Amino acid sequence: MQPTDLTADTPMGMILETLPGARRALFARYHLGGCQSCAFSNEETLSQLCVRSELPVQEVLKHLLASHAHDSQMLMEPAEAREKLATLRLIDIRTREEHEAVAISGSEFFTQDLQQQLFAGDPETSILLYDHSGRNALDQVAWFRGHGLKQTFALRGGIDAWSREIDPALPRYRIEMDA
Repeated sequence: MQPTDLTADTPMGMILETLPGARRALFARYHLGGCQSCAFSNEETLSQLCVRSELPVQEVLKHLLASHAHDSQMLMEPAEAREKLATLRLIDIRTREEHEAVAISGSEFFTQDLQQQLFAGDPETSILLYDHSGRNALDQVAWFRGHGLKQTFALRGGIDAWSREIDPALPRYRIEMDA
């Protein structure tokens, strides 16, 4: 689904899948989705959420799309990343277990020591962060940029997209959460 296909009747799960930063955008402006009292289900539509929260649905949808446009400027496509790989500091922000199981060649595992090194280094360093699916990396990019590292980007689609689009020899995996 494309962002322009989203409507008031779109389930929140589909919105979150289509707009990776939607949860952050909803929480930042409307305090929705960040805690149990303001939570929503994946099956609930945007319209249902807005009615329940007494918010104008078109305003919320407009905000989500504007936030996505802003977030898109912080994403780097896998093909572009491959072209710029020699000039990027590639940082894996997944768990240590995931990094040890499968990682993009040349990437560094994100640790506190590496964080200190990056924050004390050249603020013009080009950094590409990646996670599993690209859903969490945007929050980290915003954090890095807030600390002066303005050339930090997130890999669109994470290591999963890299495996599908750039290096099919890199094993793909699913994350299963305990119920």
